[in-house]
Amino acid sequence: MSQSFHLSLRAGEKIYLNGAVLRADRKVTLELLNDVTFLLESHVLQADEATTPLRQLYFVVQTMLMEPDEMDAKLELFREFHKAQLNTFESPEIVTELDEVGRLVESKKHFEALRTIRRMFALESEIMSPPAPQPETGAVPVIERSIKDGSYAA
Repeated sequence: MSQSFHLSLRAGEKIYLNGAVLRADRKVTLELLNDVTFLLESHVLQADEATTPLRQLYFVVQTMLMEPDEMDAKLELFREFHKAQLNTFESPEIVTELDEVGRLVESKKHFEALRTIRRMFALESEIMSPPAPQPETGAVPVIERSIKDGSYAA
């Protein structure tokens, strides 16, 4: 880290710093003076929220940051999940971003990888959502129209 980095935390907010979990008891600003690995609580995905392929991939990368002692095992798990995602998604945009995520993780740029995965959540949701029902054209057959407006004569 070439210069210091300032983080502001609200009372009760957690930060995951080099594998340790810290909670602020009051509003505080921290100045990080050297290279550290951190994750803000607002970026942490709980296990029960990892319900889609990209969220599962995010969860794996997140655990790499939160449990640095298990980095080798988590990296192998990431590689398996990453390969599965590349073989699953057909969207060129997602495949391109997944390639970038792989490059970032292999370069130990985990936070940037998480940011890239988060950007894909909306697109994944779009892809995985069932198609919206098509609206009816509103055209009513002539016979029904004439009965409804009273112009039908028997």
